[in-house]
Amino acid sequence: MSAQAENTGQTTSRFKIDLTSGVWGPLIGLLVLIAFFSIRAPHFFTVQNAIIIFDQVTVYGILAIGMTLVIISGGIDLSVGSVLAFSAMTTGWLFSIVGLPFMLALFIGILAGAACGLISGLLITQARLPPFIATLAMMTVARGLANKYTDGNVVSGWPDAFNTLNTYRHFGLITATTAFFLALVVLTWAFLKYRPAGRNLYAIGGNPEVARLAGISVKLQIVIVYAVAGALSAVAGMANAARLQTSQPYDGLGYELTAIAAVVIGGASLSGGVGSIGGTLIGVLIIGVLNSGLSQVGAQTYDKDVIIGIMIAAAVAFDTLIRRRR
Repeated sequence: MSAQAENTGQTTSRFKIDLTSGVWGPLIGLLVLIAFFSIRAPHFFTVQNAIIIFDQVTVYGILAIGMTLVIISGGIDLSVGSVLAFSAMTTGWLFSIVGLPFMLALFIGILAGAACGLISGLLITQARLPPFIATLAMMTVARGLANKYTDGNVVSGWPDAFNTLNTYRHFGLITATTAFFLALVVLTWAFLKYRPAGRNLYAIGGNPEVARLAGISVKLQIVIVYAVAGALSAVAGMANAARLQTSQPYDGLGYELTAIAAVVIGGASLSGGVGSIGGTLIGVLIIGVLNSGLSQVGAQTYDKDVIIGIMIAAAVAFDTLIRRRR
C-alpha cells in the first residue's frame, strides 16, 4: 500500500472515531442540569421555557456552527462577535441611511462577513500569522468599522417583515430564526459526515502535513473555513438584529467566547481534529439551560460566568488527559 493511501486511511479512521467521541459526556451533563433545575425551579421544565431557551441560544448557536468548523480544522476565531456587529451595521447602514433595497443590503452585509473571514484565512495561510493573532486583528478592525459607519450610533428602522422572523411563532412553537439555526445544524452535520471536504477538516486539524501529503489542499480549505465562519457570523448578526430590531456597534461583544465555550464543552479539542456538530448543539443548549436555570433560582450573572469558565477548564483538562493516554 502506498504512503498516500495509508495516510488517507489513517485520516478516515480518525474521522470515524472523532465524529462520535466526546458527545455522550456533554449529553449526560445536559440531562443532569435539566433534572437539577427542574427540581429547583417549578417553571423550568415547561414547553414555554424550552421555547425561550432555543430562542435565546439561536445567535450563539449560529456562531458556534462556524466556530466548530474552525476548531476542527485546528484554528480559532476571535473575530466572530465583532464580525457579527460589523455585518449587521453594514446592512442597517446601507438600508436605513444609504437607501439601498433591503435584500441587496442584506446580501452585501453577509458578503462583508464572509470577506472578513476570507481576510483572516489569508493572513493565516499566506502571511503565516497564528490564527489567534490574525483573528484578534480582525476582531479589532471589524469592531472599529462597525463604529465608523454611524459614529457609534444605533441603526434602527429595519423592515417589520424582517423583524417578525424572530417574533412570529410557526405552529405556536418555533420562530423562523430558530428553525434556520436547526436547519444549519442538520446541514453542517451532513457536510461533516458525508462530504469529502467535511472529512478533510478532521485530517487537517489532526495533522496538516499528513493531510497535505494525502493530497488535501490544506491552505485553500482553511481559507474557505474562515470565510464560511465569517458568513455565519454575518447571518448571526442578522438574527440578532431581528431579535433586537436594531443594530448597534457593540452587538456581539464577548459572543466569541460563548461560541468557543459551546464548542469546547460539546467535546471539541482546541488542538484540532476532534469535534462534532451534535456536540456543539449540546454545548449551546448547556449554556442556554444554565442561563435560564440560574436566572430562575435567583443566581447572579457572574455565577453563570464562573460555572461556564470552570466547565471550559474541565473540558480542556479532560481532553489533554485523554490525549496523553493515547
